[in-house]
Amino acid sequence: MTNPIPDTSRRRLLFGGTAIAAGALLTACTSNEQTPTPAQTKGADDTNPNAAAGKAVTIGFSAPAADHGWIAAITNNAKAQAGAYKDVTFKQVEAGKDAAAQRAALDTLIAEKPDVIVLLPHDGKELNAFGLKAMEAGIPVVNLDRAFPDALAYRLQIKGDNYGMGVAAGHYIGKALKAKNVASPIIGEIAGMDELELTQERSAGFKAALATYGFAVANRRAARFTADSGQKEAQNLLQALPKIDAVWNHDDDQGIGVLAAITAANRSEFFMVGGAGSKKAIEDIAADKTVLKATVTYSPSMASSAISLARLIAQGRGMSDLVELQVPKEVILASETITKENASTYLKLGF
Repeated sequence: MTNPIPDTSRRRLLFGGTAIAAGALLTACTSNEQTPTPAQTKGADDTNPNAAAGKAVTIGFSAPAADHGWIAAITNNAKAQAGAYKDVTFKQVEAGKDAAAQRAALDTLIAEKPDVIVLLPHDGKELNAFGLKAMEAGIPVVNLDRAFPDALAYRLQIKGDNYGMGVAAGHYIGKALKAKNVASPIIGEIAGMDELELTQERSAGFKAALATYGFAVANRRAARFTADSGQKEAQNLLQALPKIDAVWNHDDDQGIGVLAAITAANRSEFFMVGGAGSKKAIEDIAADKTVLKATVTYSPSMASSAISLARLIAQGRGMSDLVELQVPKEVILASETITKENASTYLKLGF
């Protein structure tokens, strides 16, 4: 591995603490079975001191079942990254259908005493108690994506910048509408699961960025990060707004359903921004044949970095390119904007 956190210019470290049929759109896949590309993981590299074999460690891992492309990519990336190290044993436990099932499975993992646990919880608040329990048992926890509210529940928290994701989407839409001289635009928003803090953060960032242009969301719907729910909520949005200027859809996986609804309704008077950076979304943006003109990243490559950093934590090592002797407490990935102009550069990172 050349660097445990690839391309650090895209992260903030906090120390201490086409026009196709609607049916075809809906059944399109965001690559649940796709093998991670070299750009999504980092193999061992003899030129990097961190890649040198160290103490053999066991990394426990749990993430919700692969119900959509992003989650599938999280698990695939984690497995691939662990496989890059000869000194890592990767032990995955099933997360079950909800937080309670995941917690029960994780309790058995504690009993097996892995050296470190990497956990993407069903819900950060509901699994916070597990984080505390593991930490108290002397097992460092790497909290991935859905955040624990208590800093004592994790040794490292690594996630995407949800608020920044909304800000990036808001600025893209705001600038585009200003360039078109649209004075009072009708803007729609299709969020993800409203009970998750990450969804609330994304909407807050979007609202704040739009406000800097004097704009606001006219109609907001909450889907469930799935194509079916995206289609349903997009239908509701389109029915509620006979004219639209722009839409932000939080998630590219549910965006398959959103685009299906838009195609079925024969609506094309607006442009849309997606979220996360799926391979299909990037390809659609590059082809420029749908209303989707951009997406803001929330890359599942964070799982690769989580495994790399968990390994270093378990081995008592820091990051070779930092002065500090220990791995940072928090890593937040910046959200980047993918457009037709730069889609070819980002395609390798699509999931």
